Amino acid sequence: MKRLLCVLLACMMLAVPAWAEETEEEASTGSWSQINQSVSKGEGWQQVETDGSFHLGEKTPLEGYDDLFICDWGTWPSMDGSTVCVPLAMELARQWLGLPEGDMNGFVNFSTTPYAYDRLTQGKANPLVTIKSQGVMMDDTHPIDLVLGTYPNADERKAAAEAGVELVYVPFCYDAFVFMVNDLNPVDSLTVQQIQEIYTGQHKTWADFGGAAQQLYAYQRPHGSGSQTAMEEMVMRGLEIQEAEANYISDGMADAVAQIGNYDNGPGAIGYSYLYYVNTLVENSGVKVLAVDGVAPTDENLQSGAYPFTVNYYAVYRKGDKNTEAFVSWLVSEEGQKAVRQAGYVTLH
Repeated sequence: MKRLLCVLLACMMLAVPAWAEETEEEASTGSWSQINQSVSKGEGWQQVETDGSFHLGEKTPLEGYDDLFICDWGTWPSMDGSTVCVPLAMELARQWLGLPEGDMNGFVNFSTTPYAYDRLTQGKANPLVTIKSQGVMMDDTHPIDLVLGTYPNADERKAAAEAGVELVYVPFCYDAFVFMVNDLNPVDSLTVQQIQEIYTGQHKTWADFGGAAQQLYAYQRPHGSGSQTAMEEMVMRGLEIQEAEANYISDGMADAVAQIGNYDNGPGAIGYSYLYYVNTLVENSGVKVLAVDGVAPTDENLQSGAYPFTVNYYAVYRKGDKNTEAFVSWLVSEEGQKAVRQAGYVTLH
């Protein structure tokens, strides 16, 4: 607690967002390091929440200070999750808590998919969550209640089972798992089989797909990341991915987009991510998204299921947590889906 309070004081005095100080899991750089576009509220933003059921708890003054506080979570579910769901968490904080934009980097403090599921399963807190403008640090002893993100991989599901934790998975929107190439690459579409053949090492040049006689460089993500889980379980479907050289593993989703768009051998690179992330959270010049089996990842093709790699993002919580269950029920309600749509996601209905 003393270390966290020191960080809080430093954040308040130096105007450094709290997420920049996170050191609990040194292997995780956090979601904000993978976002380089503005995620502020857009023009025409509307208040859709009218109930007021979910709110933060009481603030307790920090001993010896008049303007610094510790706040309990009240009925608001403590969250963590995938980078691609950061804008949704921000929108939820706007709707229910009325937080200003300047507080979002501190309050929405996601550690990325594998760390979020570990916290949920192991009953760990999401530390260093602050409301800087109010001099508030949220209670860092409260285990997270809710993960917003991609579906957990087999290891994460096994860890939950071994811990005796039953998780509830509720889909709240659609997105597309997409394959990206450099925009200089003339190839616009690949089949599912061709993608599988690329990642099992059966192709070395784009000439095999009607492109230039350019060497093919297939990028991957680290095991345990949300996009790598989708690649292994949804795309490869049991086929073994050829082991990538270290230089061809993108540490973060921002890295994946940058490497495809700016790679020295640009027309030869291919990688994968989520459409919402590519279109919303990162600068994506030099990159184009491929159709798969001739089907583009449009909103209509996601809602109809026509796009082969249509995915959901999930609200995940421990079974028996009635407060979080009620919050998730709101999220998939007509009112909640308006907030999801306002944050730029493809809604269920």
